[in-house]
Amino acid sequence: MAHKIAILGASGYTGAELVRLISQHPGLEIVALSADRKAGMEMAQVFPHLRHLALPTLCKINEIDFSQVDLCFCALPHKTSQQVISALPDTLKIVDLSADFRLRDPADYEAWYGNPHAAPELQKEAVYGLTEFYRAEIAAARLVAGTGCNAAAGQFALRPLIAAGVIDLDDIILDLKCAVSGAGRSLKEGLLHAELSEGYNAYAVGGSHRHLGEFDQEFSTIAGRPVQIQFTPHLMPANRGILATAYVKGDAQEIYSTFAAAYADEPFLDLLPFGEVPSTHHVRGSNFCHIGVSADRIEGRTIIIAALDNLTKGSSGQALQNANLMLGEDETTGLMMAPLFP
Repeated sequence: MAHKIAILGASGYTGAELVRLISQHPGLEIVALSADRKAGMEMAQVFPHLRHLALPTLCKINEIDFSQVDLCFCALPHKTSQQVISALPDTLKIVDLSADFRLRDPADYEAWYGNPHAAPELQKEAVYGLTEFYRAEIAAARLVAGTGCNAAAGQFALRPLIAAGVIDLDDIILDLKCAVSGAGRSLKEGLLHAELSEGYNAYAVGGSHRHLGEFDQEFSTIAGRPVQIQFTPHLMPANRGILATAYVKGDAQEIYSTFAAAYADEPFLDLLPFGEVPSTHHVRGSNFCHIGVSADRIEGRTIIIAALDNLTKGSSGQALQNANLMLGEDETTGLMMAPLFP
């Protein structure tokens, strides 16, 4: 019998991506879809590309009978998510795609997001949802906190190297480009086609980007000492994709061998031949992350580039990967689709 699934916030990009992925999953059935302003509408009206699917009508969250739900994806904005999840049954399995439960220390959450956490007990319970590094904890969890898409890309490019101690931990630069869907579906003047296309820009310059909280938490934990990276994100005029370029001090061949050992058995993390570089074109619409390693012309320096789809591996695909573990399904089910090209 299929597991019964609810998606809260189904009218956003990550909600639509979850529907697309789950529609190909033989072990999951969507029984409830919520939206706020679009409650009462059909998904085909909100997302015409999903009109071929038989889906529940969008409704308000309080109209859902959660006793009939096995797992709930929460694709709501941060601050809203913690309030909603606090009111859900404490036996319900939940994968949260917001930022509300990613940071373990409530003081860190308040520092990065500007308000006290409204559900600190749930925050203690949540497992960080970077699947490849927290499998056992995720499989046993009730509440999983999906990572930020930028944070996922950066960690796939750096985490094994920090854990192995093969790079200088005090000299890490991460330059990242993210497609516009990473900013969500809400109307914003700066995201209008006339203002975004034919150029791209840096934002949150100097260390104010909230995903730095995740980098600080995760990198410092695995290093056993404080680790802070230089990180600058850029908004690029593309619909999907993240390209993360890391500049590090360390031997390129040793770094490549470290990745080869760490990711040898990972179904979604593809290490390219040495010297090849990935492109967002080659992972679009998929749950794969491509990683390239190249030696720099300056001896002792290495460049690592990671590419993933921010809506799939960076968010909804990773959420489904986590849900598969939580529900006892094969981790890759519903996620082995080939990327879209061109």
